Amino acid sequence: MRRTSLLALALLAFAAPALAAGAIAVDDDGDGRSNEIGYGISTGHASREAAGRAALAECRRAGNDDCRVVVRFDTCGAYAVSATHFGVGWGGSERAARAMAQEECGGNCRIVVSGCD
Repeated sequence: MRRTSLLALALLAFAAPALAAGAIAVDDDGDGRSNEIGYGISTGHASREAAGRAALAECRRAGNDDCRVVVRFDTCGAYAVSATHFGVGWGGSERAARAMAQEECGGNCRIVVSGCD
């Protein structure tokens, strides 16, 4: 019985890594005042590039015409805007990603979208 448990643990240690890449794409008119900022977020991809393509597709499926990828991340990501600035963030938690986006934006910003894989 002990041998089976050790074998199971050894197999888990060498298992393929989990899919962990995500991205956020937005269609923002650039002034940050609009509440109508379109976006797409996609997680669970094998690469950041694949996540970016999926986020763009999601943004466009939501009816947005001018989508662009603003952040690719491994764990969590966020996008914030103000009337004059925007910021993106990433990190090991949604809280960390949101804080980075706020700081990059200048502090007086609202989070439009955030999420984790």
